[in-house]
Amino acid sequence: MLKQVKNYCLDSTFQFHYQNGQLDVINYLELVVLEASRISLRCDMGLFIVKGEDLTIQKLLDQEILISGQIHTIEIEESYA
Repeated sequence: MLKQVKNYCLDSTFQFHYQNGQLDVINYLELVVLEASRISLRCDMGLFIVKGEDLTIQKLLDQEILISGQIHTIEIEESYA
């Protein structure tokens, strides 16, 4: 179990998980847009965009954010920098 905790702490891969009506996003870089109908996060692949209704942030940490509300779409706009 200690090895699993260590791997979780050292993993810097961008990830998202949808469960029980909530979207957990891990290892994002920056919160760009925060609106009731849209939340955008900068990640290593580009821009991660969540669209819906009554979107709210339930948890906000340095590299993890938990989003709830009526999520309609999730998009990634890739950057080619």
